[in-house]
Amino acid sequence: MHLIITDPWLARSNAIHLSGTQLAIFVIASVVTLIATALASYHFIFLHGARQGWPVIAPLAQLIASAERSSQERYLRENLDVMAQKLGELQARIVQMDALGERVATLAGLPAADYKNRSSSGGMLVKPSVLTMESLRDFIDATELHSSDTSDWLTVIETRLFDEKLKKSMVPSELPVKEVSLGSGFGWRLDPLTGQRALHTGIDFPADTGTPILAAAGGVIVTQEYHPAYGHMVEIDHGNELITRYAHASRVHVKIGDLIKRGQKIAEVGSSGRSTGPHLHFEVWLSGVVQDPMKFLQASHHTNAAQKMEATSRAAQLSHNHGSQGLR
Repeated sequence: MHLIITDPWLARSNAIHLSGTQLAIFVIASVVTLIATALASYHFIFLHGARQGWPVIAPLAQLIASAERSSQERYLRENLDVMAQKLGELQARIVQMDALGERVATLAGLPAADYKNRSSSGGMLVKPSVLTMESLRDFIDATELHSSDTSDWLTVIETRLFDEKLKKSMVPSELPVKEVSLGSGFGWRLDPLTGQRALHTGIDFPADTGTPILAAAGGVIVTQEYHPAYGHMVEIDHGNELITRYAHASRVHVKIGDLIKRGQKIAEVGSSGRSTGPHLHFEVWLSGVVQDPMKFLQASHHTNAAQKMEATSRAAQLSHNHGSQGLR
């Protein structure tokens, strides 16, 4: 690019030669200078004039500031309204959760009044005529406290329900042999071999050899041995000094130390030991004292079946029919 500068007084001209790069630098420098000049003018004239209260500048600055402030307030109001609506919806859900928690607390055996007392903080959001950021923050804090307290109490309920489930899983209430009639029941009877009156310390489940024997409850195998009277025998410790014994098995599928779940197959029906025929002899011991297993079996969801079995047992005892029943 060529720039020619003429001087009429001196009657001469000067030529300036600019390359593309030099021209770009010149344009950029001119723009930057122009912007800097505009900012300096704005700062000195407009801002300084607004602060000093110049007649024309001050009212114009106030008008612009008022418009910006109104826009910001409108934006804030719209956001506050949206947040208040969301908070109200959240609190409505918390109220529903409280009602559900109260019902679950009752099912868990906890007083509903305790749940209400623990869930008494907070409350529904009642939108005031002028909702401010401070009031909204207070509502949020109250809701947070309420939800935190509700969460803690639901954790207590969950723990209680888990404990109850665990206790039930450790109570020997599962039938150790399925779909069979009950043989000899618990109590005094005539020994089928000696013919003399003797205490039968468990209940018998006559079944074919190889029929699965199931754990009546979860626990740990503490005994797995051959006993002269009980034959192949398994004992499960269910905790709290509660033990179940399974005798006369033909095969055993567990060993000492195994963790057992309720209903797990642990052995097969047989006629080992002192027995007159294939059957399972089932005992329950509590704190070293033998118990009537029917008391535990009747506590399960097999109540009807257990009652039917008990009726069968009474009939069997009355008829003294021990043709295929064990001795233990």
